[in-house]
Amino acid sequence: MDELPVAQSIKISNITCDSFKICWDMDPRDVPTKLVAKAVPLPMTVRGHWFLSPRTEYTVAVQTASKQVDGDYAVSEWSEIIEFCTADYSTVHLNQLMQKAEVISGRMLRFSVFYRNQSKEVCEGGRMLPSLKDNSGSHGSPISGELRGIFFSCNTEFNTGKPPQDSPYGRRRFQVRADVLFNPGTNLYFGDFYCMYTAYHYVVLVLAPRGSAGDAFCKQRLPPLDIADNRFLTCTRAEEEGGGGVGGEGEGGGLVFRHAQDVNLEVIYTEPLELALGEVDEISGHQLMSMSTSNAKKDPSCKTCNISVGR
Repeated sequence: MDELPVAQSIKISNITCDSFKICWDMDPRDVPTKLVAKAVPLPMTVRGHWFLSPRTEYTVAVQTASKQVDGDYAVSEWSEIIEFCTADYSTVHLNQLMQKAEVISGRMLRFSVFYRNQSKEVCEGGRMLPSLKDNSGSHGSPISGELRGIFFSCNTEFNTGKPPQDSPYGRRRFQVRADVLFNPGTNLYFGDFYCMYTAYHYVVLVLAPRGSAGDAFCKQRLPPLDIADNRFLTCTRAEEEGGGGVGGEGEGGGLVFRHAQDVNLEVIYTEPLELALGEVDEISGHQLMSMSTSNAKKDPSCKTCNISVGR
């Protein structure tokens, strides 16, 4: 038989975090009975279906095949190689991830300050400046390498109710009253859920002042959370709980803040912060470098913090 024609004008479209649509031009006189494709890097394959990873650059080539009378296939030469990159997690995927995080978040504990440890702060003109989020966590998180912010923690020790004295990020600690960053004028978003081959799980949340550039970024990409009613980080008015709170927001008292007990919260504040609003001190505990999450890779085999697509 004549040599099969090679597919031409290959186009990739409808790209998601784990799928894409491919089309091509063929000689109308010849209708192949089968399409064969190869992708690099090799995707995981189950029963002939590809499972692609999010935010990954792939190259794809195709060939056509026609079944012969003896049962074998005649195949064409490989086409040109096409390059494309899969997308980040959509909000649908992030909601699936958030639901898995909610399952293990545990009870809510009160706290009063956000804090961050570092050997040296990135400051300018008396302000702490946002920096670009690294590539730690889920491979498909849309904030990695895209969102600028300042990382804070808020977890407390269960026996003291205060921030822990150990840290992986340096001995200098900046801490600020919780209501400075988190109040009724702040929007809260879910950003990620991951672990690093250990029993510890991390939830990344974003605090963005309403109407800020960070808020606009998150509205297009991340699931919003009700600041007064979610499983990770809450801000409620003290009078609603019949007790005192932090700061002076609202009539009859301040605000009450709670964090999830059973996950490590990484909170990103999207705007510059005046150093004068907080205070700097040195921790008395150890610097636990093994606990650092800087550019940490997510465990793709963990059943607790992975969803059915990508890694």
